[in-house]
Amino acid sequence: MFWATLLLFNGFLVLLLILSNRSRVKKEPPLDKGIIPWLGHALEFGKDAAKFLSRMKAKHGDIFTVRVAGHYVTVLLDPNSYDAVVQDSVSLDFTRYAQVLMQRIFCLSLPNHNPTAERAMMRRHFQGDSLACLNGVMQRNLQALLATEELQDQTDWKQDGLFNFSYSLLFRAGYLTLFGTEQNSHNQDLTAVYEEFRKFDSLLTKMARSTLNAEEKRAAGSVRQRLWNLLSPAQFRKAEPSSWLQSYRQHLQEMGVDEEMQTRAMLLQLWATQGNVGPAAFWLLAFLLTNPEAKNAVKREFRSISLQANPPHHLPLDKLQCTPVFDSALSEALRLTAAPFITREVLHNNTLRMADGREYSLRKGDRVCLFPYLSPQMDPEIHQEPEKFKYDRFLNADGTEKKDFFKGGKRLKYYTMPWGAGKNVCVGKDFAISSIKQFLFLVLTHMELELCDPASALPEMNATRYGFGMMQPEKDLPIRYKLRDPL
Repeated sequence: MFWATLLLFNGFLVLLLILSNRSRVKKEPPLDKGIIPWLGHALEFGKDAAKFLSRMKAKHGDIFTVRVAGHYVTVLLDPNSYDAVVQDSVSLDFTRYAQVLMQRIFCLSLPNHNPTAERAMMRRHFQGDSLACLNGVMQRNLQALLATEELQDQTDWKQDGLFNFSYSLLFRAGYLTLFGTEQNSHNQDLTAVYEEFRKFDSLLTKMARSTLNAEEKRAAGSVRQRLWNLLSPAQFRKAEPSSWLQSYRQHLQEMGVDEEMQTRAMLLQLWATQGNVGPAAFWLLAFLLTNPEAKNAVKREFRSISLQANPPHHLPLDKLQCTPVFDSALSEALRLTAAPFITREVLHNNTLRMADGREYSLRKGDRVCLFPYLSPQMDPEIHQEPEKFKYDRFLNADGTEKKDFFKGGKRLKYYTMPWGAGKNVCVGKDFAISSIKQFLFLVLTHMELELCDPASALPEMNATRYGFGMMQPEKDLPIRYKLRDPL
């Protein structure tokens, strides 16, 4: 038995050495495998990707290949060259890695998945006339939920954490708008879905990286099951679902997806539509509360809009289309806190041509990763004092949107990328922006909201969430609030 175990262990070591025996060949990017066979830089990458990739950039430049848990990932950090990746749908594939994450996080398998058809269906519901309808429903849901926050004694303040306050309200309003039916519109049911979703979301990065311990695996399985029960097709048959939900279910049925996988796909869409909006609103509000000049500028813009409403002080959706100060403040908040990876799989040996003329060979089976958070978003050559929140960074002197940013003397196409880029840019971008804008308008014009401690600083970001959309805080920011005007 001892000798058999020893032989197996030796065989395992030999296999690791074989898998680790890769060297850089001519015209490939700099290769950094790390010191641990197979694992490479996985631990450092998962702990704080921004810190790790900043170190790699300082060491190797704006393109390099690292080993991460048996995979070789070429990281590109030159925004002038991003089109070489985001516009290439022939040599680089988006869907394969997405399928891996769907399985790991949602236990979801869609073998006949057609991303092009799905995006076309989504555009019909999240853009054009359908978007105006969604915005109207979202407005009513936000107003109704905020109205329930009203206290019997209007002189009393209610306390909460700003992250929970923002995430909870926007999640529940968004859920009602996109998934809402009569039987799940009660506040108690909404709260149950939100609380289960937050538990699920807290484990998401470990599910994606397959690093759950035994206890976390049990917790993830339980919370997934509870959410599947809440999102099952049987639940939505009890009342008329939204038109988006009907279309999505029909799309899944046309692909031959059974009811069990349809339910799992609903959880995927719940995260895709609700997982980033609340955190984005939190960061924007947090920046405004800790920057009085910025807060007053946004409030002035909203106040001028509310005076044009009929009746006065009501939410005028048509007037909310022109809000350059708010738009700049939101873009700045997203620049500082949106940190997704843009990942592609190399389908065959290929050459990556960069904007400055350099060419690098890519190997079939490797992955290519862009990390816009480091560049352009936090690049000091592009954004002066990039670590500081400047609400007017994206405004010209005449109040129009600023779009001219440069790197290496070249005007940038991508100077901030919170929504992705190319054909895979977020379909729900306009609805998400509108939802955040409506939420901020209602909070800043109808509520008294302030920090419990005026000297509070912004909480640190949870570094393990780099790569998964909006960052989240390490701890909440205590606030107190009360309604000022009836909704």
